[in-house]
Amino acid sequence: MTAVGTTVREAAATRSHAPQALARCRELVRPALVEAVGRAHPWVGEMAGYSFGWCGVGGAPTPGSGGKGLRQALAILGAEAAGAPARAGVPAAVAVELVHAFSLLHDDIMDGDATRRGRASVWKAYGTGPAVLAGDALFALAVETLALQPPPAGAAAVRLLSGALGELVRGQADDLLFAARPWSGPERVRPDAYRAMAEGKTGALLGCAAALGAVLGGAPPAVAAALDRAGRHLGVAFQVVDDLLGVWGDPAITGKPVHGDLRERKKTFPVLAALESPAPAARRLAVLLERGGDPGEAAELAEAAGGRAAALTEAGRQVASAESALTAVPLAADAVRDLRSLVRFVVRRDL
Repeated sequence: MTAVGTTVREAAATRSHAPQALARCRELVRPALVEAVGRAHPWVGEMAGYSFGWCGVGGAPTPGSGGKGLRQALAILGAEAAGAPARAGVPAAVAVELVHAFSLLHDDIMDGDATRRGRASVWKAYGTGPAVLAGDALFALAVETLALQPPPAGAAAVRLLSGALGELVRGQADDLLFAARPWSGPERVRPDAYRAMAEGKTGALLGCAAALGAVLGGAPPAVAAALDRAGRHLGVAFQVVDDLLGVWGDPAITGKPVHGDLRERKKTFPVLAALESPAPAARRLAVLLERGGDPGEAAELAEAAGGRAAALTEAGRQVASAESALTAVPLAADAVRDLRSLVRFVVRRDL
């Protein structure tokens, strides 16, 4: 099934065009990202390189790409959308990619995740203390990268990144606290609380990436704000789709075990939306979750209570809001086309 709200023709164009945009941006940013990591202590730099998939433990080069590079692409396209050349967005792309890597290193420790992208996570490969240190170093390098940019754009970029980092921390804190809250009753997590968490944990940095590129490209505040809004909506959609895949995704495609999020008792959007339903299946689902019942049965009840449909609707609504933000101000047409294809590509993911 393609992303909500896209036609078959749009989905086909998305499949062919978005990967090209991602690859173009990765190729442009890679030398500057390598240079930034090279400013770190050699041991820390090795761990950073390992986290990006550039090398193995010990530093031997590997052919890994380090992921899709969504955030760095948003930064480059943000600069282009503002009418600036792509290279203007490179420092922004480096900074957000470093912050993203820093957050993943620390997230894996907090969540106890032993693997990432098919191999040992940094804390499993090098130890918890070294992984924390590497994450701290990446964060410092990100701030330094923006602080080195000429004023006044450099100072504005640092302020923008600092604000996004504060939101990211608050979103992560809420996500961790959600785990201790009940599945039913007045203290349960509601969908609105989930949206706020997802915007902070995921959307803030995606919005910041696009806005940073625009700021370094000389865009006026209204343009940067519109791109920030688009990225935030994309982030919420991305998180909701991740939740859908965590419950109903094909393990051969997602790389995650079937019903993995239910097995780990995560507070995901489809389940939270299902629990809001007046349907009898919702009440049965709450009881099942409270006692830690079978994940497969929980998935069936969540779907019967409308959780899957509600999550698809929410993802579609967030995509529409992201695209609407891109029409709120004058932007370069080619960059907007690439941004739209990226939005649809990110949320499609074989739902």
